[in-house]
Amino acid sequence: MALYFLEYDLRKQANYQRLYDALDKFKAVRILESMWCFYRNDTTVTGMRDYFRQFIDRDDGIMVSDVSAWASYGVLGTPDQLK
Repeated sequence: MALYFLEYDLRKQANYQRLYDALDKFKAVRILESMWCFYRNDTTVTGMRDYFRQFIDRDDGIMVSDVSAWASYGVLGTPDQLK
């Protein structure tokens, strides 16, 4: 199972709810205001990027990372909270 971080920049209209609903289905944990983490099997960062693109507008940006190690300070949550 791979640990993924998703970061986003929703511009102009900033319709966050569609993206939040998709992250909720993955049981994602919010790390920073625009950064979430989740576990996933049998996919790639490209697959995750393509999946989440459907929940953002064309002028928005996202980045998905496959993470093997992390450290944090002053965050809202951590991958340790993933179920």
